[in-house]
Amino acid sequence: MGIREIGGKPRKACIECRYIHFVETKVGVGMMLVENGQILLVQRRMNPEKGKWCLPGGYLDYGEEPRATAAREMLEETGLIVTVDALVDVCHLPNPQGGASLFVLYRGRRVRGTLVAGDDAGDARFFSPDALPEIAFESTALAVEELRRSNADI
Repeated sequence: MGIREIGGKPRKACIECRYIHFVETKVGVGMMLVENGQILLVQRRMNPEKGKWCLPGGYLDYGEEPRATAAREMLEETGLIVTVDALVDVCHLPNPQGGASLFVLYRGRRVRGTLVAGDDAGDARFFSPDALPEIAFESTALAVEELRRSNADI
């Protein structure tokens, strides 16, 4: 394998057979769950960003529908069963650490369950957009800004 410019980008390609290795995008999916004007965040128990707070979310599994990912991650990280409502945004997140570079954000509603940190979450709590803990990822910051915009429109 060598590096060649293909389609205006440097890419790994076989010099002999001309096979091109395309790097696959990692897709993250998260949910913005808002109750009484507060947004649900989970505290990361592992790196990257251990100890900081983010939306409940995770990677899209191969063959999994993104809405199912959002509901699955919410249940795993918070113990809550939710409905997945509106698609809020799909955004590109340049990530040099190798995390998700495409993020799908949904809004959801609690159906049932008791809030309890689970899976890789150290804690799970609701926060006012004006009294947030230290945020882990750009995707969570985008969700908070969306919440602030939607509250301003009320």
